[in-house]
Amino acid sequence: MSFDYDLFVIGGGSGGVRAARVAAGDTGAKVALAEEDRYGGTCVIRGCVPKKLMVFASEFPGMAEEARAYGWDMPTGAFSWDNFKGKLHAELDRLEGIYRRLLANSGVDTFDARAKVVDAHTVELSTGERKTAKHILLAMGGRPVLPDTPGAELGITSNDIFHLEKLPESILIVGGGYIASEFAGVLNGLGVKVTQFYRGAQILRGFDDEARGLVAEEMIQNGIDLHLGTNILSMEKVGDKIRVKATNGSEHDFDQVMFATGRVPNTDNMGLEEAGVKLGRKGQVEVDEYSQTAVPSIYAVGDVTDRVNLTPVAIREGMAFVETVFKGKPTPVDHELIPTAIFTQPEMGTVGLSEEDARDKGPIEVYSTSFRPMRSLFAGSDARVMMKLIVCADTRVVLGCHIVAPGAGEMIQLAGIAVKMGATKEDFDRTVAVHPTMSEEIVTMKAPTRTA
Repeated sequence: MSFDYDLFVIGGGSGGVRAARVAAGDTGAKVALAEEDRYGGTCVIRGCVPKKLMVFASEFPGMAEEARAYGWDMPTGAFSWDNFKGKLHAELDRLEGIYRRLLANSGVDTFDARAKVVDAHTVELSTGERKTAKHILLAMGGRPVLPDTPGAELGITSNDIFHLEKLPESILIVGGGYIASEFAGVLNGLGVKVTQFYRGAQILRGFDDEARGLVAEEMIQNGIDLHLGTNILSMEKVGDKIRVKATNGSEHDFDQVMFATGRVPNTDNMGLEEAGVKLGRKGQVEVDEYSQTAVPSIYAVGDVTDRVNLTPVAIREGMAFVETVFKGKPTPVDHELIPTAIFTQPEMGTVGLSEEDARDKGPIEVYSTSFRPMRSLFAGSDARVMMKLIVCADTRVVLGCHIVAPGAGEMIQLAGIAVKMGATKEDFDRTVAVHPTMSEEIVTMKAPTRTA
């Protein structure tokens, strides 16, 4: 049977674009890609990239304050949301253009249209066209959702934050994950009065308890009004404000409410189950270790599979798919020991097991230190940082590394190499410290803080 294409990719995010252009450019496969929105996906258009630029913008008031402590006559000045937003969207346009050119230069046919699956080898575009392909790759990503709460439609999600006409004077952020906690720090730094509700006992569930505890403490010290064990009962519009009734009995008015309470895979109305693709309870595409679905010709990568929802992971999955299907080298995706950064303020970097998870697997030693770093200490700040290693008591292998500090994301990328290689505590100890730095503490902690 002849097909229009060797590969048809649905979704123009990082995973789909990488798979499409590598399959076309490296193997000569005839490839097409359909994207109904903007090329670049969540990361480039409404996630990692604009968020990190907002993080940068929000840190400048603190830099100016610190500079004054170091003798510089540096006023903080006023922040212009209009100026920043204009430059932000120009940068996103530039990046989207790069994604489009990468595809075009690789010989990939692109369709600015929604595509859905008809059968194992056919997709239908919203234009009414049908295309056939030997292989179909699902890379539609995910999206934030509003909770089932009275008045929730009055709120916004992380998708909307970059398009606000003006910054609100006050905002309630609902949620305790990394998206909620990151935007709490960002908006607080930009001068917005930030309140955060989280229904759980501590923010950043799933991360190391000691690390997330320090992040929460520092967020509160920075001026964020954090309420744990608290959720919304209802919301209503009162004049220009949104009145929020909370489970703790309080009632407050906010200019804006942002929900960061969950994301779902973009599998609705895609014809997947009718074609034989199995979906999980949350709507995620179920795949094996090679990203293959229940339909042999259909594969899926990225957030639509709800495995590890990170851009570099989606790219790795896309590359492994090409190796497996188009280069004849079956390549399972390695989801172990993935370094991660959470761009809260302070940042958290983590790789490997948390203390709690490691404790459940066998005897461990915990090496942990928290201190006031030189730079901010000199400026009179009480801000604290933390460095932590989790070590297997039997093998001496470092099972986890957790850092809460400015630049933690940069540090954990390098520490992640050692942890991925299976370095032992003695390997860390043999490494000479770089002095004076915060990160030298990772190689100078000699005695365990505790054992378990």
